[in-house]
Parts: sequence; structure tokens; C-alpha cells
Amino acid sequence: MSKIKLTALSNTVVERDHAVITGDGFVNSVVPGWTNCEVNVIINEAMGAKFCQLLITLNNQSELKGKTALSQIFFYVLEGSCDLKIDGSTSTLKKRSFAYVPVDKDYVFDNAQEGTQILTFHKEYEPLSGYKTPEVIINNAENIEQTIYCGDSDLLMQNLLPDQTDLSFDMAVNIFTYNPGANLPFVETHIMEHGLMYLEGQGVYRLADKWYPIKKGESIWMAPYCPQWFGALGKEPAVYIYYKNINRLPTTV
Repeated sequence: MSKIKLTALSNTVVERDHAVITGDGFVNSVVPGWTNCEVNVIINEAMGAKFCQLLITLNNQSELKGKTALSQIFFYVLEGSCDLKIDGSTSTLKKRSFAYVPVDKDYVFDNAQEGTQILTFHKEYEPLSGYKTPEVIINNAENIEQTIYCGDSDLLMQNLLPDQTDLSFDMAVNIFTYNPGANLPFVETHIMEHGLMYLEGQGVYRLADKWYPIKKGESIWMAPYCPQWFGALGKEPAVYIYYKNINRLPTTV
């Protein structure tokens, strides 16, 4: 008779103003309209966040069908490929492809390669007077220029959305690459909230007054004003994709 393996070990940590989610305790969630797939809720309002971050694993029978309502969704393909049907056209997404779906849009993801994984960021959209709602964006990170961050050529940033040139966007999604040994130039403390996942490499992250080893596949939530710092370790670049809220007044006036 086979025995059930029991373990009480996990590197996941959830604090008041930050969390490190390692994936060893994921439990599948059901999302209406998303069928024959595995959905892991990594970050959510239930833990104190004001956005949602999901990891979806697809097979060749999977379908993600829905319509955005209050929240916009950013989809990023981590592995594999799939088709996206939106606005009457079909696009094939492969690894590093992304799709920004604004509010009030119907979408369907299907025809997925077995084992395809998609990372998503969901945020309730805040309209800005005098600006139209953003349009659908479909692209691949390979097409996005890397820019030097804070004058350090070992820190490279890709802005996947045109948030710096178009104030209609109230969320940013960036890919941050640290060459081996690189680190943030200071401990950041700011009003923006972050959700991120490591795409490559490893390093050490300071969150509040604690230090955490981080590697590929793991995720972090940072609440506003949580002090943060990162340094890359090892012989390969450390790369993560992250979300932040932007371009809106910090208080109601």
C-alpha cells in the first residue's frame, strides 16, 4: 500500500506589508469561464493587496473565456503558446508574448500547447478625466527596448505598456534585468504597490526589515511604503516581471 507523503515545510511567507510566494503550497481555484485549466491565485485582495496576480496552466483542451468589467487584465506568456481571440481577430501568443485587455472587452484564449503557463495582473481601472480608456495591446517582450536604469548599465528596464507617455494607463508592467552582481542603488520606499514573479536567475530581496532568498518561479507582493531592495546572485542575470499602480492622484481631491 502506498503511503501519503506529509510535509510541513515551506518557504512561503505572508506578512502585513509583504509576501513571498514560492508555489509549494498552491491550491487550484475555479474561475467561471476558465475551463480545463489550473488556476493559482498568487496575490489577491484577501491578503491586503489592491490588485490580483494569477498563474494559469493550460492544456490542449483549455479555454479562458470572459469579459473584462471593472478590472483590466494583463496576460504574459511564461511558457508555451496559445491563441487569443479579441475584437474579431485571432493572435497567436508564444513565450514572452503579452496582451493588455482593457475594461469592457470580450476575450477567448484557446488552442494552447500542453503545459502553457500564463501570468496575469488584474487591476480595477480608474478613469482619468479628459482621457479615453486604453486600447487592446498585443506584443512580445522581445520587441521592447531595454533602457538603462538609474545610470547603471547592469540594470536594464523594459516598459511593456506605454504608461510613461500615455496617462490613460493607471498600471505599469515592466521587466527588470539585473546582470550578475548588480543591485538596486538604494532602498526604495514609495506609494506604489508591487506584484512580481522571477523569470530567471536568483538573488536576495530585502522586504521591510527582513531578507529573503529568491529564485526563478517565485513571486513577491509589496504593499505601499514597504522598504525594498534587491541584489542579484550567481553567474546568470536575475530577471523579474512586475506590476505597479501609477498615474493617478494619491488622495481624493
